[in-house]
Amino acid sequence: MPYPAKHRFARISPRKARLVMDLVRGRDVDDAIAMLKFSKQRVSGMIEKVIRSAVANANEQETSAPRNTLFVAEAWVDPGPVIKRFQPKDRGKAYPINKRTSHLCVTIDEREEGERAPVSLKKTVGGRHGKARI
Repeated sequence: MPYPAKHRFARISPRKARLVMDLVRGRDVDDAIAMLKFSKQRVSGMIEKVIRSAVANANEQETSAPRNTLFVAEAWVDPGPVIKRFQPKDRGKAYPINKRTSHLCVTIDEREEGERAPVSLKKTVGGRHGKARI
């Protein structure tokens, strides 16, 4: 049974949040939280709270699953409303500033007995993202 949690109207742009959200999708809950704890991005704390909230939602159910069987089944970022401001510039001009918001959504689920983490979660060794050297 899936257990969802959301953080709506988070004051971070969706583009920045998606980079970190892609790292935790498909991982075990404890592994994802450990990864977020040592991440430098500001959004990692927000995503960690959402995952902890989803775990708490799972524990509130009567048929709660053991924590070691939970994994991040779905994780996505939707754009929220944009707060529009203007910055005055020289010669009477005004430049727009868009302060973007995000909706952080995480769904955790229970892994079956024989089911393992997907193979696509390979660890990269050095280099840039997407340029994995094995």
